[in-house]
Amino acid sequence: MPKRRYERREPTHEWSQIRPQLKDAAQIKYELIRPVILFGVSAKERAAETGEPRSTIYYQANLFDVSGMASFLPPEPLPAISKLDKRILPPPMRQAIVDLHAEYPEHHVDEIARILYIQFGRRPSAQTIKLTLADGPKPSRTTRRFPLFEDVTDPRERRLAIIRLHAEGWTPTSIAGYLGTSRQTIYATLKRWVEEQFAGLVDKSSRPNQPATKVTLQAMQEVKKMQINPELGEYRVSAALEQMGIKLSPRTCGRILALNRELYHIKMPVHSGRPKKEMPFRANRRHQFWSVDIRYIDMHHIEDEDKIYCISILENYSRAILASAISRRQDAAAYLSVLYAAIRKHGCPNTIVSDHGGVFLSHEARQIYNAFSIRKEEIELRQAWQNYIETAFNTQRRMADWYFEEAKTWDDLLATHEKWVRNYNYQKHFAHEQREDGRRSPAEVLGWVTGKQFEPDYMYRAFSAIGETRTLTKAGYARFRDFLLYGERGLAGKKVLINIFQDTLALEYGEHPLAKYSVEWQPDDTHLRRIGNPRLYDHPYQNPQLELWPSSEVEWFVIIHAHSYGSRSRRKRVTRILAIQPPLLADGTQPS
Repeated sequence: MPKRRYERREPTHEWSQIRPQLKDAAQIKYELIRPVILFGVSAKERAAETGEPRSTIYYQANLFDVSGMASFLPPEPLPAISKLDKRILPPPMRQAIVDLHAEYPEHHVDEIARILYIQFGRRPSAQTIKLTLADGPKPSRTTRRFPLFEDVTDPRERRLAIIRLHAEGWTPTSIAGYLGTSRQTIYATLKRWVEEQFAGLVDKSSRPNQPATKVTLQAMQEVKKMQINPELGEYRVSAALEQMGIKLSPRTCGRILALNRELYHIKMPVHSGRPKKEMPFRANRRHQFWSVDIRYIDMHHIEDEDKIYCISILENYSRAILASAISRRQDAAAYLSVLYAAIRKHGCPNTIVSDHGGVFLSHEARQIYNAFSIRKEEIELRQAWQNYIETAFNTQRRMADWYFEEAKTWDDLLATHEKWVRNYNYQKHFAHEQREDGRRSPAEVLGWVTGKQFEPDYMYRAFSAIGETRTLTKAGYARFRDFLLYGERGLAGKKVLINIFQDTLALEYGEHPLAKYSVEWQPDDTHLRRIGNPRLYDHPYQNPQLELWPSSEVEWFVIIHAHSYGSRSRRKRVTRILAIQPPLLADGTQPS
């Protein structure tokens, strides 16, 4: 019996007992993945059992699926390559390395590698470049390709040499050392080349850098037209020009204004400066504070007009005028009409700020504040600067007072006021010059943001409780003072709201306007002289039976002058005294 070659052992599948018996690497790989291939054991379980990484088991199993048993064998060694067969740099590259070093010995090997990559598309290693410089060919050039910077008289050729060297891959430091100039010159030339291309090769003019002037004859003429108002300063003129499409800085406008004052002998108004103080009602968000005040327009020259007032409401955060009106009176009705217009369009604020005027603290105004949950604040006594609306009124003095003074009729005054509100809201404002979002005008800052909104019917009921209401007759007329005004026949018996403000009288029902009329006041500003110019509106309450009024005589049918209410006559009181004759005594005398 032949001798056993291997020692007999008990068969087992325990890896801890099998692993010490394995000597060959291929045998180890085989035993490692055998349960995975034959019995479907997961790689995770096999990794926990053997202590080998799970990725190694995955890799060996996948390699076995592709190559089979050959995956257990080591790869075949590559055939030996003789020294003569090793790759060497092409002769042109070797020659270029030697020429670059000969032309400028300060070249770094990395810079030479970059230049070769740009020229040949191949980047040799630093060791290869050093070996080539040690045993390479002789330089093919013994002279410089480009003379020194100061030796070239043509500035175009000097800068063109810098561009060519940089295009070959030379660094600015090497170019400066090779041409004998400063790195600042190299960087400036390259920057001009990027910005101007071939136009940057010629010398710049020695004249001071003076860009094309923006001040045209048209701009100067517009400034001259606006300077008829001596209150306009450089900032307001700049804002007005920008609105017209002419962009000039405030300083430029100031120089033009000064030049015009010198040429045309225009006197500049003198104002006393005041120290700047901290504003107590500065807003951090839109519609946090509204400021309201009434300004007396005393510079007008309109005949038959005594006192005229401007009632305005301003939003503190954006400085936008929310509502404003010119009025002959400064009573609660006029103020509430402006407040109604502001709330109707922009919602309600958190707080309304005013002075201690009785108009703003009246019982009717407090009813509105309570109805819309508006907090009321007042500035300190004799501290008008705390009210933001005063800043807007100062702007109004500069922008509109001159035109108020030139107005000849009431319509001219209204048109001037409307133009001021529009220009003020849409021209840039000095308070927004430092904003980072690019919004400069009050209208841009205010945007679409509104305050707390209420239902239109609720607002209508709140303000109608203060206004006057009338019941329509069977024919659809409402009696107001000594006039019968047509509202709507289909609303006979319904109560309508009569709003009268300035020269306009409006009939409304349920937030829908029914008609508007023009009003002429008597000199006492209390009694009406005439009502005319009717305008009837379309609304959902129209009577299906149309009125056949002649188009040329509508006013005769919708406005009827009624008889004045006569004074109530007092009936003479009739005293009815019954005289009773007392009985006489026997002697003919009355009892005492």
